[in-house]
Amino acid sequence: MSSSPVHLVITALGSDRAGIVNTITRHVSQCGCNIEDSRLALLGGEFTFVMLLSGSPNAINMIESTLPIKGAELELLIVMKRTPTGSTPVRHEGFSLAVEVPDSPRIIERFTALLTQHHMHIAELMTRAQPGTPAILSIRIHAYGSSAKALADLEQNFALLCAELSAQGTIHADGRQETERL
Repeated sequence: MSSSPVHLVITALGSDRAGIVNTITRHVSQCGCNIEDSRLALLGGEFTFVMLLSGSPNAINMIESTLPIKGAELELLIVMKRTPTGSTPVRHEGFSLAVEVPDSPRIIERFTALLTQHHMHIAELMTRAQPGTPAILSIRIHAYGSSAKALADLEQNFALLCAELSAQGTIHADGRQETERL
Protein backbone atom coordinates (compact mmCIF):
# COMPACT_ATOMS: atom_id res chain seq x y z
CA MET A 1 0.00 0.00 0.00
CA SER A 2 1.46 3.38 -1.02
CA SER A 3 1.23 6.35 1.32
CA SER A 4 -0.38 9.68 0.40
CA PRO A 5 1.92 12.17 -1.28
CA VAL A 6 3.57 14.81 0.87
CA HIS A 7 3.57 18.43 -0.31
CA LEU A 8 6.36 20.95 0.02
CA VAL A 9 6.52 24.61 -0.99
CA ILE A 10 9.97 25.78 -2.07
CA THR A 11 11.19 29.27 -2.88
CA ALA A 12 14.55 29.75 -4.58
CA LEU A 13 15.98 33.26 -4.90
CA GLY A 14 19.20 34.29 -6.57
CA SER A 15 20.99 36.06 -9.40
CA ASP A 16 19.47 35.34 -12.78
CA ARG A 17 21.62 33.35 -15.18
CA ALA A 18 21.10 30.95 -18.05
CA GLY A 19 20.31 27.38 -17.00
CA ILE A 20 19.56 28.06 -13.34
CA VAL A 21 15.89 27.04 -13.55
CA ASN A 22 16.81 23.86 -15.41
CA THR A 23 19.37 23.00 -12.73
CA ILE A 24 16.73 23.38 -10.00
CA THR A 25 14.02 21.44 -11.84
CA ARG A 26 16.49 18.65 -12.68
CA HIS A 27 17.42 18.34 -9.00
CA VAL A 28 13.73 18.21 -8.02
CA SER A 29 13.14 15.43 -10.57
CA GLN A 30 16.23 13.47 -9.52
CA CYS A 31 14.88 13.44 -5.96
CA GLY A 32 11.66 11.86 -7.25
CA CYS A 33 9.43 14.89 -6.67
CA ASN A 34 6.76 16.31 -8.98
CA ILE A 35 6.27 20.04 -9.56
CA GLU A 36 2.50 20.52 -9.24
CA ASP A 37 2.44 24.32 -9.44
CA SER A 38 5.08 27.00 -9.91
CA ARG A 39 5.68 30.69 -10.49
CA LEU A 40 8.82 32.44 -11.63
CA ALA A 41 9.55 36.15 -11.68
CA LEU A 42 12.53 38.28 -12.61
CA LEU A 43 12.88 41.28 -10.31
CA GLY A 44 15.82 43.49 -11.18
CA GLY A 45 18.74 41.13 -11.70
CA GLU A 46 17.27 38.51 -9.37
CA PHE A 47 14.90 35.66 -10.07
CA THR A 48 12.53 34.02 -7.65
CA PHE A 49 11.11 30.58 -8.33
CA VAL A 50 8.27 29.28 -6.18
CA MET A 51 7.16 25.65 -6.51
CA LEU A 52 4.63 23.33 -4.94
CA LEU A 53 6.15 19.86 -4.95
CA SER A 54 4.58 16.51 -4.23
CA GLY A 55 6.25 13.20 -3.63
CA SER A 56 6.54 10.20 -1.42
CA PRO A 57 7.72 10.86 2.13
CA ASN A 58 11.18 9.58 1.09
CA ALA A 59 11.31 11.86 -1.96
CA ILE A 60 10.32 14.93 0.09
CA ASN A 61 12.87 14.01 2.79
CA MET A 62 15.52 13.75 0.07
CA ILE A 63 14.75 17.17 -1.44
CA GLU A 64 14.65 18.74 2.05
CA SER A 65 18.09 17.36 2.85
CA THR A 66 19.81 17.96 -0.50
CA LEU A 67 18.35 21.20 -1.85
CA PRO A 68 20.02 23.45 0.76
CA ILE A 69 23.40 22.04 -0.31
CA LYS A 70 22.57 22.48 -4.00
CA GLY A 71 21.31 26.00 -3.24
CA ALA A 72 24.60 26.90 -1.52
CA GLU A 73 26.55 25.59 -4.54
CA LEU A 74 24.40 27.78 -6.81
CA GLU A 75 24.50 30.79 -4.46
CA LEU A 76 20.71 30.65 -3.95
CA LEU A 77 18.59 31.43 -0.94
CA ILE A 78 16.28 28.44 -0.41
CA VAL A 79 13.19 28.41 1.81
CA MET A 80 11.06 25.27 2.27
CA LYS A 81 7.85 24.53 4.13
CA ARG A 82 5.67 21.44 4.17
CA THR A 83 2.02 22.11 3.49
CA PRO A 84 -0.98 19.85 4.04
CA THR A 85 -2.98 18.71 1.05
CA GLY A 86 -6.54 19.90 0.71
CA SER A 87 -5.78 23.01 2.79
CA THR A 88 -6.64 25.52 0.06
CA PRO A 89 -9.93 27.24 0.90
CA VAL A 90 -12.86 26.73 -1.46
CA ARG A 91 -12.79 29.65 -3.85
CA HIS A 92 -16.07 31.44 -4.38
CA GLU A 93 -16.82 34.68 -6.19
CA GLY A 94 -13.39 34.98 -7.77
CA PHE A 95 -12.50 38.15 -9.63
CA SER A 96 -9.69 39.97 -11.38
CA LEU A 97 -8.76 43.54 -10.64
CA ALA A 98 -6.62 45.77 -12.89
CA VAL A 99 -5.46 49.28 -12.01
CA GLU A 100 -3.31 51.95 -13.66
CA VAL A 101 -2.46 54.65 -11.13
CA PRO A 102 0.14 57.40 -10.65
CA ASP A 103 2.81 55.70 -8.55
CA SER A 104 3.53 56.73 -4.98
CA PRO A 105 4.29 55.00 -1.68
CA ARG A 106 1.43 52.97 -0.13
CA ILE A 107 -0.53 52.54 -3.37
CA ILE A 108 -0.33 48.73 -3.36
CA GLU A 109 -1.11 48.65 0.36
CA ARG A 110 -4.27 50.72 -0.24
CA PHE A 111 -5.63 48.10 -2.67
CA THR A 112 -4.59 45.10 -0.57
CA ALA A 113 -6.14 46.76 2.50
CA LEU A 114 -9.39 47.20 0.57
CA LEU A 115 -9.44 43.50 -0.22
CA THR A 116 -8.66 42.61 3.40
CA GLN A 117 -11.48 44.82 4.65
CA HIS A 118 -13.84 42.84 2.40
CA HIS A 119 -12.47 39.47 3.62
CA MET A 120 -11.03 38.65 0.21
CA HIS A 121 -8.09 36.29 -0.27
CA ILE A 122 -5.40 37.37 -2.72
CA ALA A 123 -4.40 34.47 -4.96
CA GLU A 124 -2.12 36.43 -7.29
CA LEU A 125 -0.57 39.91 -7.24
CA MET A 126 1.54 41.45 -10.00
CA THR A 127 2.78 45.03 -10.14
CA ARG A 128 5.03 46.94 -12.50
CA ALA A 129 6.10 50.59 -12.40
CA GLN A 130 6.26 52.20 -15.82
CA PRO A 131 8.71 55.12 -16.03
CA GLY A 132 7.39 58.54 -16.88
CA THR A 133 6.33 61.78 -15.30
CA PRO A 134 4.48 60.76 -13.30
CA ALA A 135 5.47 57.10 -13.14
CA ILE A 136 2.44 54.85 -13.64
CA LEU A 137 1.96 51.75 -11.54
CA SER A 138 0.12 48.79 -13.09
CA ILE A 139 -1.49 46.48 -10.56
CA ARG A 140 -3.10 43.11 -11.39
CA ILE A 141 -4.75 41.08 -8.65
CA HIS A 142 -6.74 37.86 -8.73
CA ALA A 143 -8.67 37.26 -5.52
CA TYR A 144 -11.64 35.39 -4.15
CA GLY A 145 -14.14 35.71 -1.33
CA SER A 146 -17.06 33.85 0.07
CA SER A 147 -20.19 35.86 -0.74
CA ALA A 148 -21.85 37.74 -3.58
CA LYS A 149 -22.67 40.61 -1.18
CA ALA A 150 -19.00 40.99 -0.26
CA LEU A 151 -18.11 41.23 -3.95
CA ALA A 152 -20.87 43.79 -4.64
CA ASP A 153 -19.67 45.93 -1.71
CA LEU A 154 -16.08 45.56 -2.90
CA GLU A 155 -16.97 46.80 -6.39
CA GLN A 156 -18.50 49.97 -4.95
CA ASN A 157 -15.54 50.66 -2.63
CA PHE A 158 -13.06 49.83 -5.40
CA ALA A 159 -14.68 52.53 -7.58
CA LEU A 160 -14.40 55.04 -4.72
CA LEU A 161 -10.73 54.20 -4.13
CA CYS A 162 -9.93 54.51 -7.84
CA ALA A 163 -11.61 57.94 -7.93
CA GLU A 164 -9.72 59.07 -4.81
CA LEU A 165 -6.36 58.02 -6.30
CA SER A 166 -7.07 59.27 -9.85
CA ALA A 167 -6.72 55.67 -11.02
CA GLN A 168 -8.19 53.84 -13.98
CA GLY A 169 -9.43 50.46 -12.79
CA THR A 170 -11.49 47.47 -13.78
CA ILE A 171 -12.90 44.65 -11.75
CA HIS A 172 -14.17 41.54 -13.46
CA ALA A 173 -15.97 38.78 -11.58
CA ASP A 174 -15.32 35.24 -12.83
CA GLY A 175 -18.11 34.07 -15.09
CA ARG A 176 -19.24 37.60 -15.91
CA GLN A 177 -19.25 38.58 -19.56
CA GLU A 178 -18.92 42.32 -19.04
CA THR A 179 -16.10 44.23 -17.42
CA GLU A 180 -16.98 47.38 -15.55
CA ARG A 181 -14.75 50.34 -16.36
CA LEU A 182 -14.15 52.63 -13.37
